[in-house]
Amino acid sequence: MAERIYNVLFLCTGNSARSIMAEALLNRWGKGRFRAYSAGSVPKTEPNSFALSQLRDAKLSIDGLHSKIWDVFAAPGAPAMDFVLTVCDQAGNEACPIWPGQPMTAHWGVADPAAIEGSGEAKRAAFRKAFRELENRIKLFTSLRIAALDQIALKTKVDEIGRTPVRR
Repeated sequence: MAERIYNVLFLCTGNSARSIMAEALLNRWGKGRFRAYSAGSVPKTEPNSFALSQLRDAKLSIDGLHSKIWDVFAAPGAPAMDFVLTVCDQAGNEACPIWPGQPMTAHWGVADPAAIEGSGEAKRAAFRKAFRELENRIKLFTSLRIAALDQIALKTKVDEIGRTPVRR
């Protein structure tokens, strides 16, 4: 019997940096067990160039990545989500759409690398830090034996992952 594929939606306000990186990371580390998507409440016109550069540096595909509004995932015909994870403080505090199927939600806040002022190197460092934090959390998430956990234990573990600090 084929293993179930879990759909995961990463949300952030602009859907240009953190949520885009999380989508690419989960699609890599999920190894076919997860299908990742990303969206924002007020999406930018395109992904942040530093986010795309970070993904390329990590040898992750950027094909198909684009900024989009989260409403498309609450509309009829959208993929049913199993998990909806916010990755920025603004999206964590915003009123989200009602998601069909009542997916599990959690907040995995990550500092906004796009908000960094200064040199290109300072911005690249901020994106590397956000990338490492997301990658660490996503690796923990993909290691969960989801089918073996009841809903309360799974929710506890997904919330705990959101509080996991960056590993160097």
